[in-house]
Amino acid sequence: MAQGSNFVDYVKVCCRSGHGGAGSAHLHRDKHTATGGPDGGDGGRGGHIILKGTTNIWTLLHLKYRKHIIASNGESGGSSLRTGATGRDEVLEVPLGTIAKDAETGEVLFDITEDGETKILVPGGKGGLGNWHFKSPTQQTPRFSQPGMPGKEQWMILELKVLADVGLVGFPNAGKSTLLSVVSAAKPEIANYPFTTLVPNLGMVSYRDNRSFVMADIPGIIEGASEGRGLGYRFLRHIERNSVLLFMVPADTDRTIAEEYTILLNELIAYNPELADKPKLLAVTKSDMLDDELEKEMEQELPEGLPHIFISSVAGKNILPLKDMIWKAINS
Repeated sequence: MAQGSNFVDYVKVCCRSGHGGAGSAHLHRDKHTATGGPDGGDGGRGGHIILKGTTNIWTLLHLKYRKHIIASNGESGGSSLRTGATGRDEVLEVPLGTIAKDAETGEVLFDITEDGETKILVPGGKGGLGNWHFKSPTQQTPRFSQPGMPGKEQWMILELKVLADVGLVGFPNAGKSTLLSVVSAAKPEIANYPFTTLVPNLGMVSYRDNRSFVMADIPGIIEGASEGRGLGYRFLRHIERNSVLLFMVPADTDRTIAEEYTILLNELIAYNPELADKPKLLAVTKSDMLDDELEKEMEQELPEGLPHIFISSVAGKNILPLKDMIWKAINS
């Protein structure tokens, strides 16, 4: 996929569910029965607007230009207690991690997190009752029935938050895309300038004994991102759904590693304080030129209690131990 053009994580759509069909007010008549009782059937339910989770897509691109989602109406009931046909549902496939919101109130309705999971976004109108429901000893031939209930028309927001086991957090050019390309089959753009990654990239990382986990490369954060600087906070929401956060700081940073980690962490907390509670790891990247003595000196300046490792994606240094560390954090 071309970066920036095919990744869509926010759409606003107008959804209109189907009207319920009217109940029938029919009275039974045939050549043997001149004055039969009521036999009007119920109207059919109007079509729902339904969201269905799928692992086959990872973006909302297919809904970007589809602004109106309309389900069909239910049909009217018939004679001989025949129920009208149910209106056709509109089923929208969405990637896992999609959140549905009411566009007017901003209320979060639900989210889709499992493959094949279905939830009703806008329910269809209920079908009206036929006249046979209203017969009684004092009213044996009711000549009325219920109309169908109208459907609903609502503007909805669908917002995608990428689901991954581990999210890569770091400033531009920290080596996130390089690591993802080394440990998975993902092919993110890699270059020596800021913001080469313009959309989140996902990769499936192979691990021991045929196990695997999902890694997400989140576009580079800069100081002030939570206030809209750089790429802003548009992609910070994708970090919320990651089980573990892997902070990546290059060994040749102009600041100290602890300072850069603190800035990154503060940006996340400023966006969502709950991110402070997620399991966190630290990878010091581009460390292929460091010897053991220099690494030990740098370790003295690292944040206390934070699991860390020195890696080099290009040289393949400590890549398997890094996977071990991530796997332990994911399953702890």
